Amino acid sequence: MKNPNRKTVSKLDELPNIGKAIAADLLLIGIERPQELIGKDPFQLYEKLCKATGNQCDPCVIDVFMSAVNFMEGGEPHPWWFFTQERKKIQKNKLKLLKKRMGI
Repeated sequence: MKNPNRKTVSKLDELPNIGKAIAADLLLIGIERPQELIGKDPFQLYEKLCKATGNQCDPCVIDVFMSAVNFMEGGEPHPWWFFTQERKKIQKNKLKLLKKRMGI
C-alpha cells in the first residue's frame, strides 16, 4: 500500500488506491493536486464525475474517493474496500432522509 508524505506528495497517482485512471478522473473534475482533496466530500466528487462523463460510474469509485480524502486529511492508508460499508451506511441514511422529506 502506497503511503507517501502528505505534505510533499505532488501527484494524484502517488496516493493510496489512486492509479492512472482515477487520477485522470480527478483531473477531469478539477482536482489537480492531492492537497486539493482535503475538505472535499467524496459523494460530491462522485456526482461531479458522473456529470462530467455523462455516465453513472461504479459506486466503488466513491470508496476510492473516500480513501483518498481520508488519507489526505490524516487517516491511515487503507484499501478502498475498507470504506465500502461506511459508504453504504451513508447512502442508506441519505435515502431515509430523502424519503422522510418526501413523506414516503
